[in-house]
Amino acid sequence: WLGAVAFTTLSFIALQVIWQLGGSIQATGWSIQSYAIAGIVGLIFALYGLALSASSTPFAALLVDVTDEDNRSQLIAIVWSMLMVGIVVGAIISSKLLARPEICGPEILAYNPTQAPPIVDIGKLKATINPVFKIMPGIVLGLSWLGTVGIEKKYSRYNSRSTLVEREDKITFIRALRVLTANRQTGVFFSFLLVLTLSLFTQDAVMEPYGGEVFGMCISETTKLNVPFGMGTLIGIGFTGFLILPRLGKQQTIKIGCITAAVCSGLFIMAGFAANPGLLKSSLLFFGLASGVLTAAATSLMLDLTAAEVAGTFIGAWGLAQAMARGLATVLGGGVLNLGKVLFSQQPVLAYGLVFTVQAVGMIAAIILLRRISIREFQDNAKSAIAVVMESDLD
Repeated sequence: WLGAVAFTTLSFIALQVIWQLGGSIQATGWSIQSYAIAGIVGLIFALYGLALSASSTPFAALLVDVTDEDNRSQLIAIVWSMLMVGIVVGAIISSKLLARPEICGPEILAYNPTQAPPIVDIGKLKATINPVFKIMPGIVLGLSWLGTVGIEKKYSRYNSRSTLVEREDKITFIRALRVLTANRQTGVFFSFLLVLTLSLFTQDAVMEPYGGEVFGMCISETTKLNVPFGMGTLIGIGFTGFLILPRLGKQQTIKIGCITAAVCSGLFIMAGFAANPGLLKSSLLFFGLASGVLTAAATSLMLDLTAAEVAGTFIGAWGLAQAMARGLATVLGGGVLNLGKVLFSQQPVLAYGLVFTVQAVGMIAAIILLRRISIREFQDNAKSAIAVVMESDLD
């Protein structure tokens, strides 16, 4: 709950500092003042990431605590389906709030590093966007409390599952780290999760600019690109948790999801060359399906690769891999896009296509790493490591 309070508050604060950064750039360009404000923005987003992890990591550990292997995939499907419902509803609400003629048009999306005069009316943007960052965080905070209050006390299965029921308090952070690092599969899965998440979100930072620059969409229209993606993810998670995972297993399901995501990356490029917004939205729908399949299967696999006695530490490690990947994905997507614009200055489709190509290659790399993961080896090693750690402390 404290994490939820922190990240909802910081989201609004970050927006206000970004307005200051925009005003500074318009007035003085990239001056010392602008760089200082940019540094403050970076610090706020770092704190935002910490707050988000402080909320999401205990929540994922709670999922381990209240489920067994036979019903975990179904619960994951429900939880992540609700997440996607929130994304879709949020995108629709945001697009309605942002559908203002005064902030629409190619001028607001134009980027020219040599242009000194202001190209965006920040006052109009503030009047339109600030209410969104007041309403939505309040809703998120309320739902965070409503969805978790009393759950741990009522549904926790730790006492019936752990081999260390009488010594739960003795699993200290240092001991948990020793269990974590003693397992070879920890490094393998960490690498897999890093590559998978990095590949999945490489397009995240460039998709809306892609819609604006290549397809001439307004801000309200590019915001709606989250709708087909969210709907696809919602369907993918639901079908995966209840139908696909029980039949194909986690690793085979992940492989199918990676291949589908790689194909969709190619469809993004085709949509750009054809200048066909409909094909782009259809591709996003199928990419969302692949994302849903990967989310449900990888999360289920992640929870299987977690020992009940040290669930928080393992979930923290997997959360670290995902957080690192999300941050690196933004940097990678933007960096590859800038490289593409240097190489293909007159062809923005090729510049964006380079990003989507890198994403597809990453998906293939994730499949290669997936082959090295063994749930049985992890569980056997984890039990042995926990026993060794506890026995050594008793000596």
